[in-house]
Amino acid sequence: MTCGARPQRSRRSLWLAAAIALCGALLGSCAPAPAGHELTFWTIGREGEAIVKLLPAFERAHPDIRVKVQQLPLTAAHQKLLTAFAGNSTPDLSQLGNTWLPELAALHALEPLQARVDRSAVVQPHDYFASIWATNVIDGTLYGVPWYVDTRLLFYRKDLLQKAGFDAPPRTWAEWRSQLAALSDPSQHRYGILLPTNEYEQLMSLALQQPEPLLRDGGRYGNFESAGFKRALAFYVDTFKLKQAPAITNVEAGNPWTEFGRGVYAFYLSGPWNIGEFRSRLPASQQDDWATAPLPGPDGAGIGVAGGSSLVIFRASKHKDAAWQLIEYLSQPAVQQQFYDLLGDMPPRRNSWEGGALRGDPKARAFREQLEQVKPTPPVPEWERIANEMQLVAAEAIAGRLTIDQAAAEIDRRADAILAKRRWVLDHAQRDPAREPTP
Repeated sequence: MTCGARPQRSRRSLWLAAAIALCGALLGSCAPAPAGHELTFWTIGREGEAIVKLLPAFERAHPDIRVKVQQLPLTAAHQKLLTAFAGNSTPDLSQLGNTWLPELAALHALEPLQARVDRSAVVQPHDYFASIWATNVIDGTLYGVPWYVDTRLLFYRKDLLQKAGFDAPPRTWAEWRSQLAALSDPSQHRYGILLPTNEYEQLMSLALQQPEPLLRDGGRYGNFESAGFKRALAFYVDTFKLKQAPAITNVEAGNPWTEFGRGVYAFYLSGPWNIGEFRSRLPASQQDDWATAPLPGPDGAGIGVAGGSSLVIFRASKHKDAAWQLIEYLSQPAVQQQFYDLLGDMPPRRNSWEGGALRGDPKARAFREQLEQVKPTPPVPEWERIANEMQLVAAEAIAGRLTIDQAAAEIDRRADAILAKRRWVLDHAQRDPAREPTP
């Protein structure tokens, strides 16, 4: 007999007693299992390696919740998320890059979180860097809670700047140009900076420093022919034309840490993970030779990119309350400090910077300063495709095949083509069906 089989009505009580006794003997119990949840949590890249070390404390505090972590490779994560949504097999919660969040929100795959934040004693929006929090708000609705932050700034060789007569890193583009010129000597294979021509983040950082948005009309069209973007593109392209950066890809650049240590490059525009890389790859004798600095801007302190990853709950989850408990746990400043110690991912909360290894780290101080001066990328699902096309066209300008005006116009043309479907959807969504003519 199997548990739950229906006995004959005439001997109901005897059959029920026998069923319970038999199930108890064979299986330990046929009674319902204690209430509990198994959360499926998807992480992307190396974060999965660190998160498993933080979960035992959460599970001890929540004995009715078990967390199953699935680590997705970065190269396959985007397709895996879309496939899971199409197949109705999304996890309970996931790590999600800020540039991917608009796409999943547009598909109505994500659970709105504002009501939970309003009731939370842990997640306090005012403690988060404002522009980092803003990357999780799409069309006025909050869909994620920032987990870690990423922005780009300058790694630089202090000793080389001092040797060239500079006492401090640049704060304006004019100062930066002057330092790049003094530190560049292509005949000796020495350049002011490394800017891999197949990475869009560097040009995007310069472009976000401009007053004009990168897209216009509610994200319907590109705005790359604006005066601000052309100013950023010209500064970027001139850096190559003046031989202050080599026109090479990151593959051709080889090992940038070794080359930085050898003095081939005096500046390297990159993200927080490279603090750990430079500490591990450069010898102890060179650890005092390098530092970090916020980005210079056109006329003063520069804006950086508000990047990173957030934590989201999927609408299809059957364990939303348990998923939110995990988000609250991972949002605690003490836990975020542990996360930084394990991986080097920087926390999105100001309070999380007040303790642990971050507080007195001189290499991290510039990131703390930069995070108060960041701007999110356009919140449209198509943004990564547009940014990639922007970089492809910029490479043509670097090679001298396009002028700045021609390149800006071509980026607009490509962006407008990518955004065609978005325009159609938005235009049709805004129509009042009652006013449409009957067919």
